[in-house]
Amino acid sequence: MPNDFNQQVIEEFRANNGRVGGPFEGARLILLTTTGVRSGTPHTTPVGCLPDGDRILVIGSAGGAPRHPDWYRNLVAEPRVTVEDGVFTYAAEATVLTGAERDRLFARAAEADPGWAEYQARTERVLPVVALREIPGPPDLGTASMGEALKLVHDAFRRELALIRAEVAASGPGLGAQLKVNCLTFCGGLQHHHTMEDTGMFPALAGQRPELAPVVERLHEEHRNIAALVAELREAVSADGADRARTLAEVERLTAELEGHLAYEEEQLIPVLDAGTPAP
Repeated sequence: MPNDFNQQVIEEFRANNGRVGGPFEGARLILLTTTGVRSGTPHTTPVGCLPDGDRILVIGSAGGAPRHPDWYRNLVAEPRVTVEDGVFTYAAEATVLTGAERDRLFARAAEADPGWAEYQARTERVLPVVALREIPGPPDLGTASMGEALKLVHDAFRRELALIRAEVAASGPGLGAQLKVNCLTFCGGLQHHHTMEDTGMFPALAGQRPELAPVVERLHEEHRNIAALVAELREAVSADGADRARTLAEVERLTAELEGHLAYEEEQLIPVLDAGTPAP
C-alpha cells in the first residue's frame, strides 16, 4: 500500500491530469505501477522521470536510502509495468541500464539536477537507472471524450514547452545534455502528434463534415509553419556549443505560434468532436 504522502500525490495527480503541487510542482512526474514481488498485487508510486527520446528514464534514488525502493525491486522481478503520464495510461517494458550507459545517463541527470548526485552521495549503493519503453497498443484515455482528449494532449504539450522555456532561461551560457534531450524529445513528440492529425483525424473530419474544409486547410498550414519552427529549434539545440540566447528565442517563437494554433484548433474542433463525429 502507498504511504499517506504518496497516496495524496497519486490522488492529486489523477484528479488534475498529472499536475500536482507541493514539492513536485513543475516536476516531470509519472505514476508507476509495478507488481509486488511477494504479494503479486499492483503497487503504484509517484516517480520523477526524465525524457529520453522514445522512452523515459527513472532513477531509484529513494532519497539516498541504503536500500533500493520497492518499485525497483518489483520491476526487476517483473519488468512489465504500467505508466500514467497525466494524459495516457500505457503498458511499458522496464530495462535496468548498466555499465557505461547507466553511468552516462546518471551523469546527464545529475548535471541537470544536482539533487541526484546528492542522493548518490548519501548511500553506498549505486542508484539504478531504469528505461521505460511503451509497449505498442491502443492509447487509454480513460473516460475522456474525443474533445476532452484533444485538450488533455494539448495541455501536456503546453506544460512541457513552458517547463523547457524555464529550463533554458535558467541555464548557463550553454545548454546541458539533458536539456538538449528535453528539447529534442518535445520536438519529436509534437511532430508525431501533428503527423497523426494530418494523416488521420483531419482527413476524417473533412470527409464527414465538408464545411470544415477551410478549418482543416488552415490547420494543415499552421502545422507546416510549426514544423519549420521545430526545425529551427532542433538546429539551435544540436549546434556545436549550443547557445542559450538563440535557443530561448526559438522556444519563444515556437511557443507563440503553437499557443495560437492550439487555441484555434480547440475552438473549432472540440465542439465537433464532442458532438459525436466518429473518430478516424
